[in-house]
Amino acid sequence: MRLRRTLPVVAGLALLAGCAPTQSAPAGGGGDDKTGTVRVWLFDEANRAPKEAAVKEAITEFKAAHQGVEVDVQWVPVEGRADKFSGAFNDPANAPDVAEFGNTDVSNYAATGALADLTGDLAAWPEGKDLIPTVLDTAKSGGQTYGLPWYTGIRALYYRTDVFTELGLKPPATLAELTDTARRIRAAKPDLYGISVGGKYTYAMLPFLWANGGELAQEQGGKWTSAVTGEQAKAGVTQYANLLKDDICPPAQCANLTGTQSVTAFAGGKAGMTIGGDFNRKAVEQGAVKGKYAVVPIPGTTAGSTAPAFAGGNLLGVFKASKHRSLALQFVELLGGAKYQEKMYTAMGNLPTLGSVQQKLAANDPFLKPFVDTLKAGTKFVPATPAWSKIDSQNVLPTAVQQIATGGKDPAAALADAAAAMNKAFG
Repeated sequence: MRLRRTLPVVAGLALLAGCAPTQSAPAGGGGDDKTGTVRVWLFDEANRAPKEAAVKEAITEFKAAHQGVEVDVQWVPVEGRADKFSGAFNDPANAPDVAEFGNTDVSNYAATGALADLTGDLAAWPEGKDLIPTVLDTAKSGGQTYGLPWYTGIRALYYRTDVFTELGLKPPATLAELTDTARRIRAAKPDLYGISVGGKYTYAMLPFLWANGGELAQEQGGKWTSAVTGEQAKAGVTQYANLLKDDICPPAQCANLTGTQSVTAFAGGKAGMTIGGDFNRKAVEQGAVKGKYAVVPIPGTTAGSTAPAFAGGNLLGVFKASKHRSLALQFVELLGGAKYQEKMYTAMGNLPTLGSVQQKLAANDPFLKPFVDTLKAGTKFVPATPAWSKIDSQNVLPTAVQQIATGGKDPAAALADAAAAMNKAFG
């Protein structure tokens, strides 16, 4: 879900977790009052001031165009969102009109029946045609669209330019070269991880799985079934797990690393490479490697190819119980439109979901190019089912990666266990 340069910990929590409850809730009778207060829930930040300033500007513009209307924003801690949203699902009278939420939570939230279907609204929105299709897909569940993608987050390969120059290395062109390069860095500089990655960093592992032709799961007749025991999936997971070895990133230190911790190690000067998002830029800039790093897309299995990245991000949605549906939708379209997507990038580093805004920003900021190129090459997403949040919260895939990395189980056995747990969650 959330992708930020300012707070990687929050970014990880929001992007990766899908811990909202899936119980059905009374949808509540909505309305379309044209005056009154539009209640908005947005995620809080460690450094909220830049985000809050951009939102306040949007509110001022919105109120100027809607006499008799107020906008009340509540800042919701990401870590406490499950309880907050659960309360809104079960008590529509206390639900907001507009809410920010992560795309990994969409299926969970949609299952409650509490969110408005925005499919037709976004199709009619003039700027809607500029939404990147693969990003828009992450807002869908059961063929319906439940939010306007506000920003997206893509991961790429960060590497130390000083280390690469000293050792005569080039950015890896394939995943096999990435492994070899990481091993060479570790051999030449034993005080560094060749690449800092973690056993608990699922969204760094997925490009390896997908690049090798594997899939997480398959859907047939509305039923999901795990696909991680397939030979291509097994090859991809194993290739990633093999980075967690003593000659690259020792499992004693790396098996329990999360995404945030992996990036923090790189930012602190402890690794030659890492897999990080556009939202990790500020953390890296504030670290020991400032001015000594560059970014390229994660390579695929063949030279010139790009591994599919996980398309994380956050949405702006409307609650079905809203008494101000038109106003709520108009505020969503203002805050999620080109003007404020650009302002949010300036404020927070959020990668826009509108293609024209992305292209404009990338033309003026070379750092964005590898992330935009990765988006163009094609992204993928987790299974669009409420079961995914259970699979994610149970650490099903991290457990398999850790078992393979530490030698606790061979890949076939570890992934067979993972598949069984996934299929139990799928039902």
